[in-house]
Amino acid sequence: MDSRFKTNPQLRRALCYGNVARQQERSPSVIVIGGGMAGIAAARALQDASFQVVLLESRERLGGRIHTDYSFGFPVDLGASWLHGVCKENPLAPLIGKLGLPLYRTSEDNSVLYDHDLESYALFDMDGNQVPLELVTEVGKLFERVLEETNKVRQEFSEDMSILRALSIVFERKPEFRLEGLAHKVLQWYLCRMEGWFAADSDTISLKNWDQEVLLPGGHGLMVRGYLPVIHTLAKGIDIRLGHRVKKIVRRYNEVKVTTENGETFVADAAIVAVPLGVLKANIIEFEPKLPDWKEAAITDLGVGIENKIILHFENVFWPNVEFLGVVAETSYGCSYFLNLHKAAGHPVLVYMPAGQLAKDIEKMSDEAAANFAFTQLKKILPDASSPIQYLVSRWGTDINSLGSYSYDAVQKPHDLYERLRVPVDNLFFAGEATSMLYMGSVHGAFSTGMMAAEDCRMRVLERYGEIDLLQTALGEEASAVPLQISRL
Repeated sequence: MDSRFKTNPQLRRALCYGNVARQQERSPSVIVIGGGMAGIAAARALQDASFQVVLLESRERLGGRIHTDYSFGFPVDLGASWLHGVCKENPLAPLIGKLGLPLYRTSEDNSVLYDHDLESYALFDMDGNQVPLELVTEVGKLFERVLEETNKVRQEFSEDMSILRALSIVFERKPEFRLEGLAHKVLQWYLCRMEGWFAADSDTISLKNWDQEVLLPGGHGLMVRGYLPVIHTLAKGIDIRLGHRVKKIVRRYNEVKVTTENGETFVADAAIVAVPLGVLKANIIEFEPKLPDWKEAAITDLGVGIENKIILHFENVFWPNVEFLGVVAETSYGCSYFLNLHKAAGHPVLVYMPAGQLAKDIEKMSDEAAANFAFTQLKKILPDASSPIQYLVSRWGTDINSLGSYSYDAVQKPHDLYERLRVPVDNLFFAGEATSMLYMGSVHGAFSTGMMAAEDCRMRVLERYGEIDLLQTALGEEASAVPLQISRL
């Protein structure tokens, strides 16, 4: 990591607080906790607004759940990798366009079910037989009808239930929807893909709230060169302290004091907490005074799912030229899918993407065992597959810095929990994908909440300082005119 991300002597003198008396005359200051997209966006906006900013990140790298790895000799994302909503309305689009980062559009629509177009799938049964595309399309249409029926169930019942329970009611009422044999396995694969979108099993996802996310137009675009260039661009010039895990946050009316595990203490006018929901759930950070009950309830009640990636690098390409390879099975747990990075980026790489309980079970394995498990799934559909020459395995569920992949609506919990988590507490502000009512679970959701928290913080602190002038940020309107670079092979 470039040393400029680690230290800035002038800001250290202003913000590192030991026994030195607080300066009487200085610029407004803020501590940002968490170096993912939300934290970096907040820090960038506030630094551009002439705040003194220090960002504390527990990892030895930036990005959080954005993790672009270069060990294969080219970029691959172990975490977030899509821009969901390839359009000018996406808050990240101006920056991505300005940087000239190419996108590979994997879908023309904005469906939760189809983040890849159907003609770009190749589904196989466990014996290596490819499922006819006509059957895949037919079952997909049926699954959409099944979900329409679940909406009727949602309207009939006052109490919430899981998606799985609603599906069982639909099949009881509509026996003609029941499928057998290969068609049933394809239907389970569609359920598996839906669970992957939420990184959770269908028996934990809320029927009332599962479709409350706002899906931006333009389909889904894969970041061909990875997301890390966006992070590094936003981070330029900011005082970032890597390896600084926050242990305690003490808030007072006119200041916030933050203590890290290594014993360092930082003081500023305000702080922005942009750590993952899983970290908040684990109570790794102590708040003094403790957070209000309504805030703690939001942290407790929001769901956090797990989706991992097992990235297999091969010597040569031996698979069909489609975007996704799928394995159908009797249950959604037994189904699986591989992203083909060769079609999108030209690299001989397949990415196995388990979610929910399957992801949790695989995290109990060693990296070698997990890679072998993924390769075994691949051998079931492509018996002549050659062994990978390299592999990478993510562990978002057990990583102490994340403890989950992203948030979702749990059964019998209100959708406004995201907003409750976002609402400031005095001079303590919150950001991250789990604080977005509209774009939960997405990178652009994290980015937008970081910008929102920065603005709320700026107004709160400047109000105290008696300043009312609006300050222009670097991410102004002029960038919105830069087009996105989109390809479709």
